[in-house]
Amino acid sequence: MSRFIAVFLLTSICSPVLAQDPVFRAGAATSNITPPLGSPIVGGFAPFPATHVHDELNARCLVLDDGKTKLVLVVCDLLGLDRLVSDEARHLIKQDLGIPPDNVLISATHTHSAASALGKDARIISDTMDDYQRFVARRIVDGVKRAHNLLRPAQIAFGSAQAPEHVFNRRWHMKPGTIPANPFGGIDKVKMNPPAGSTDLLDPAGPTDPTIPFIALREPDGKPIAVYSTYSLHYVGGVGSGHVSADYFAMYCEALTRLLKADQQTPAFVALMANGTSGDINNINFRKPRPKQEAYAQMKFVADDVAQKVHAALARLKYRDHVTLAARYREAKIAARRPTPELLDWAKKKIADGPKVAGKTDLSLIYAERTMSMAKHPETLKLPLQAFRIGDVAIGTMPCEIFCEIGLDFKKRSALQPAWLVSIAHGYYGYLPTPRQHELGGYETWLGTNRLEIQASEKMSANLLEMVKEIAVSR
Repeated sequence: MSRFIAVFLLTSICSPVLAQDPVFRAGAATSNITPPLGSPIVGGFAPFPATHVHDELNARCLVLDDGKTKLVLVVCDLLGLDRLVSDEARHLIKQDLGIPPDNVLISATHTHSAASALGKDARIISDTMDDYQRFVARRIVDGVKRAHNLLRPAQIAFGSAQAPEHVFNRRWHMKPGTIPANPFGGIDKVKMNPPAGSTDLLDPAGPTDPTIPFIALREPDGKPIAVYSTYSLHYVGGVGSGHVSADYFAMYCEALTRLLKADQQTPAFVALMANGTSGDINNINFRKPRPKQEAYAQMKFVADDVAQKVHAALARLKYRDHVTLAARYREAKIAARRPTPELLDWAKKKIADGPKVAGKTDLSLIYAERTMSMAKHPETLKLPLQAFRIGDVAIGTMPCEIFCEIGLDFKKRSALQPAWLVSIAHGYYGYLPTPRQHELGGYETWLGTNRLEIQASEKMSANLLEMVKEIAVSR
């Protein structure tokens, strides 16, 4: 009898603990990463000093916790970030919070009006960070720690919106004889950013992706916590002279916050907009030229419209009290493109001759210098790839400006649905066209703009699809 009573008491004490369901939690915060005035603004061929801050740059941070696994998603208002920045931030996050580096996703939006977190030259593989890179890494960690401090019970939902009217493929086939010579003296089969409205335009060389997939988090009483969204639109531009700006990515976040009436909320609601597969996509309708506008007008138009579409989709969502999380991280060996001896000879001669016209941008000279930089690249690179599972959703990443058709292919073939890709994550290794697009040539395939072997997209996609299969089984 005494043994029965002991067992009964032990069972009575332990049963509630064993039966308790894990609590799903989420927390979000932002961390300012605005550079000092005078910092060089990158995005064009010739950087120039920042003279004004139109809107602050931020690292927008989201932490998810299913009771066993924590995932971190960070979106930085930057053109790109060197992998040293991501490596350092993820190392410190593990050190301070115990979250494995494989479970931390850090990406850049690709705003063209920010200082560089890529170092002095993105084409030089470095093992040391400059002051701004160290600052960005530290501020990412601060933002993640603040988000972690705010972890609280949450509900989660997945949705999408459509915004086809803002995305256009920027690579075009044109009438024979109308494409000018490239910097190396050859003729490409397509032109990047051709003259809008030209009668020489034939057809775009690739598709667009109008979908805005997103993940929404809220407290059980309905109070919004965060929305993590992705859109395959390069950037909009049209900023003031010398201005620092986070482009439409941040304007969308502000607009969505207002629409949710969360701009005065405590803790603060955080919207995040990651760059999807926009390597060949921009906001220019080449069939119909756009009249000249005031600075920021087009940016605001796109941001407000996309926010309204996402806001409308949020109203239709069905929230869940719990989902499970998983992550995979892999470094794929990809060959770097190297110049041929003939191309090196051309580059040396071009550099010796100097610019065609003193004081004017000479693309041939710029690409001659980039050719010399590429000659210093190692033969192979280890590229960081990552896959997250959030419930049934898969998010894959690549450290490049990914062409749209690569993202569409990943969505179609992923073992988890829905699925999408995030660009410029954990590093920046130039554009990522498909082999078919390489054959067409154009700016995104030129040596110096493009840094990876022609089959890089196929190899990286194959790795990611394998990784998604692994985390799909882990459900």
